[in-house]
Amino acid sequence: MGREDLRQYIFGLLALSCQQLSAATSFTQQQLAQFASQSTLSFAVAQQQPTTPMQFNAAITLHNGSKFALPAGKSDWQVYFHLIRHIDTIELHGVKIEHVQGDLHRISPTERFAGLTPAQQLSLPFSSAPWMVSYSDFMPRAFITAKGLTPEIFANTNTEDFSAFVQPLISPAQLQRNFAEGEQVAVVTPSNRFKRNASLLSDDTTSDSSARIIPAPLHAELLPQRVLLTTDWQIQFDDALKPEANYLQQQLQQQGIQLRLASHDASAKQLIRLSTTPELELAAEGYQLTISEQQISLNGKDSSGTFYAIQSLLALLQNSSKGLTLPAGKITDQPRAGWRGMHYDMARNFHGKAVTLRLIDNMARYKLNKLHLHLTEDEGWRLQIPGLPELTDIGATRCFDLSEQKCLLTQLGTGPDATGSGNGYYTTADFIEILRYATARHIEVIPEIDLPGHARAAIIAMKARYNRLMAEGNAEEATQYLLSDPDDTSVYLSVQNYNDNSANVCLPSTYAFIEKVLSELQKMYQQADIKLSTFHMGGDEVAKGSWEGSPACQQLFTQSSNNISTVADLKPYFVSRLAELTQQHKLVLAGWEDGLMYDQQNTFERKKLKNKQIIANAWDNIWEWGVADRAYRLANNGYQVVLSPATHLYFDHPHEAHPQERGYYWATRYAGIDKVFGFMPDNLYANADTTRSGTSITDLPALVGRALPELAQPENILGIQGQVWSETIRTEQQLEQMIYPRMLALAERAWHKAAWEDTGDNAGKLRDWQSFAARLSNVELARLNDAGSSFYLPPPGAQLGKAGWQFNTALPHLTIECSTDNGNSWHACNTAKLAEQSFLARSRQGNTVSRTVKLPLTP
Repeated sequence: MGREDLRQYIFGLLALSCQQLSAATSFTQQQLAQFASQSTLSFAVAQQQPTTPMQFNAAITLHNGSKFALPAGKSDWQVYFHLIRHIDTIELHGVKIEHVQGDLHRISPTERFAGLTPAQQLSLPFSSAPWMVSYSDFMPRAFITAKGLTPEIFANTNTEDFSAFVQPLISPAQLQRNFAEGEQVAVVTPSNRFKRNASLLSDDTTSDSSARIIPAPLHAELLPQRVLLTTDWQIQFDDALKPEANYLQQQLQQQGIQLRLASHDASAKQLIRLSTTPELELAAEGYQLTISEQQISLNGKDSSGTFYAIQSLLALLQNSSKGLTLPAGKITDQPRAGWRGMHYDMARNFHGKAVTLRLIDNMARYKLNKLHLHLTEDEGWRLQIPGLPELTDIGATRCFDLSEQKCLLTQLGTGPDATGSGNGYYTTADFIEILRYATARHIEVIPEIDLPGHARAAIIAMKARYNRLMAEGNAEEATQYLLSDPDDTSVYLSVQNYNDNSANVCLPSTYAFIEKVLSELQKMYQQADIKLSTFHMGGDEVAKGSWEGSPACQQLFTQSSNNISTVADLKPYFVSRLAELTQQHKLVLAGWEDGLMYDQQNTFERKKLKNKQIIANAWDNIWEWGVADRAYRLANNGYQVVLSPATHLYFDHPHEAHPQERGYYWATRYAGIDKVFGFMPDNLYANADTTRSGTSITDLPALVGRALPELAQPENILGIQGQVWSETIRTEQQLEQMIYPRMLALAERAWHKAAWEDTGDNAGKLRDWQSFAARLSNVELARLNDAGSSFYLPPPGAQLGKAGWQFNTALPHLTIECSTDNGNSWHACNTAKLAEQSFLARSRQGNTVSRTVKLPLTP
């Protein structure tokens, strides 16, 4: 290098240094983008078992891979990241970590920051609670911003591949939760999975599962004789069953056969006859299906029964060399429960209309009849309400806007952009279409507007509405639907780490808001030509401390006519107002169980609530917490109850105890298909198998520390419902892989009561499971695939023996594939050859594959 070249090089370095120092007050947008694209932000868990119980130690590492330095001292750059565990404000290495709202946290430099030059990294250890043992606990799309600039996402976090920004969770210290009694749930390995699979699988590989439909019917007498369905057949129907006849015709057309619809008095040699006979000695929604060579009779107790006869008919169809065939015979069937529900939370993360319609189709196929739509949350409002545009203009979008005047503050891995994951809503036209679609499939849609807790999206939207109208000089209209008291000094933190998510139940405007939303909901149902019958208020998880500093509530306490004097009176006051309001609208009121309880054991006094019918979803059955008996307490005190237990029917929990499985695990470490299948609705306490730590429960009253009430009014248990919450579910595929095929096991228990439920016949239960699992893998997974739905496949178990590797799966008859080139190609597993090398294995059904398993098991 010549002298002049050296001189220019030194001047260049000085210029770069000055440029970097000037960044103390400003980055350019290009510099910010390059820093985010070339640097990395990553997370690592050190241990789940520090000296303090129920905590974990972890670290955040920022590695500067760019050519730009983060300058020393206090400057205007800030890094934002999503983390579901709350981090208290800490200062270390010259930066401050602080909680912003919900899962959003911030890193910002202080005067003591030494800077971060290229190739340097900053490691920030922290502690929180309770644990983080699944990769899906970590949210993507961390970003960096500076004053006046557009935020830029760290490229390594802009993905659903957790390995790009989460260090491996491998060691026992990272994976074993620190319970007082110790972690009893073993992390799944190929070897212990193989042993568990072997205990569930049948040795019989020849049995025919074609006639074992899901859910199982009450009585079925099906013969080996096959009936061929040709275009000579006609569909004849009672006039009132034309929608059902059209549905059957469409479904058969999708199977490749076009049948003509005939009038109710038509005569043909081969008829599919749809009818209803109210006098049938069956429960509502029951039916009789008779199949012979000349006539197929679908006779329902009511139109729903006829529709479910259609579903059984479709389930029995088989393709043969001659065409579509059915077994001759007869089915007499009825549901065990009137409420067979599925709850879907699209408020945390919105997934779109198409996946909702697929959910409705699949619910109908398996005879579920209640779709509970969780339309609102802290993280989003997902239904357009005429007259309140801010609810969706602001409340349906998350982005980086600290003022929250154009969107909600970003949460749950959405990142800073309004185009990020989880954003969106149903338009009124969408919702009306969903209502009609569900009604045609005999499914009631139950809308939930979650109040007074979990209401942050609505609160922020109505604040924005207030600000807009005040700026326009319309003060009276501005306060019309306000959900927050501007002078409220209450201090609280919700379970999901919000300090401003409780709608103020003391404001008249809160009830005006509910009245407005309720009226608009009813109009949408009317436009869909159906009647809204049930309104779900939510009511759950109201943060302790809400309203304590509200002047509006203090004023309410002075009004003796209200008969309320303390904050403790406000929840029952709110419910009583909604009970009265819904009764005026001739609606049933529903809510989550804790929204109807004074405390763990005492329900609100039913006689004080004016609505004739109030339904409680009983969800919180963590056995050792002593609240699982709420379901029976509510039923015994006059509430109607839908069993929704988190330990068995929360489909947002992992499929198995493994860090790569998606989902929260606060109620149970995992909920496999067989666990859902084994839930016994008629004996709630009999489902108390283990505590959260996995410790076996042998004496439930002793564990709780008191006697548990028996169910005195079983008629008040309406049925069961599965739940999927979507905090960790950002895509359609992720959603469906959490729901299916667990929803089919839910449908089995909702519709059909097995003999082993009362007898305790474990051998009979195992045989029933094996029959169910064979039908599931041989038939139903393909039907889900044909319907365009994704689903979860359990990965294979494996063990190495003298003859080489052995493999199995939790579901029978799945294909098992191996790869010796790191997943570039897959083939049948050569067990002898594989013993000599490392490889990957996976399960397959059609085009769907499980997650891969690495063998031999190595870090």
